[in-house]
Amino acid sequence: MRLYQGWQSSASWRVRWALALKKVPYDGVFVDVQTGEHHAVLAPINPMHQVPTLELGDGRVLTESVAIIEWLEETIPEPRLLPADPFERAHARELVQLINSGVHPLQNTITRLAVSSDRDEQNRWASRWIERGLAAYEAHLAQRSGRFSLGDEVTMPDLFLVPQVGNAQRHRADISGLPRVQAVCAACLETPEARDTQPRRA
Repeated sequence: MRLYQGWQSSASWRVRWALALKKVPYDGVFVDVQTGEHHAVLAPINPMHQVPTLELGDGRVLTESVAIIEWLEETIPEPRLLPADPFERAHARELVQLINSGVHPLQNTITRLAVSSDRDEQNRWASRWIERGLAAYEAHLAQRSGRFSLGDEVTMPDLFLVPQVGNAQRHRADISGLPRVQAVCAACLETPEARDTQPRRA
C-alpha cells in the first residue's frame, strides 16, 4: 500500500492518522504541491492530481480523504472511527463535512492562488472561512462533553478538526474564542497516533 501525500496537506494528515489508528502499514510518498510536482506524479493514477491518493497493493486506487477513511472503517472495523448509533454516525459525518466541504475547499492552495498572488491577501481570505467554520464546530462541541469531538474516544471528526486547526495557525486565523475546539485539539495531540503523524514528523 502506498500513500501519496503532501507535507503541508491537512487532508494527507487525516489519512496518515487513520492508518496509524487502524495500524495499517504503508509506504509514504511525499510530493511537493507548491512546486507542482503532484501533477507529474499523480496524473497517471488520479485525474484530479491531488493528495492524498492511496494506491492499494493490487494496484487499485482510492482518492479523497473521506472516501479513503470510510473504506478503512469498512474494511478494518477496529478501532471504530464512526459511532454505532445511526444518528450519532450521521452527526459524525456532519462534523466531517463541516470541515471537508464547508472550510477546506475555500482555503486550499488552488483556491488561494486563484484569489490572489499576495500571501497576506491569501491568508485574509483563508482566515475568513476558517474562522467561520471552526466557530460552527465550536457550537456543535458546546452541546457535548468528553475529551474529543464525540466523547472520550477519537473519532473521524477529530481527524478533520485537528489538521484544520493547524491550518488556522498557518493562515493566522483567530480562534482564540473557541475554547472547546482548542481543548479537543490539545487532547488529540496527546495521543501518539496524532503526534506521530503530524506534518513536521511525517
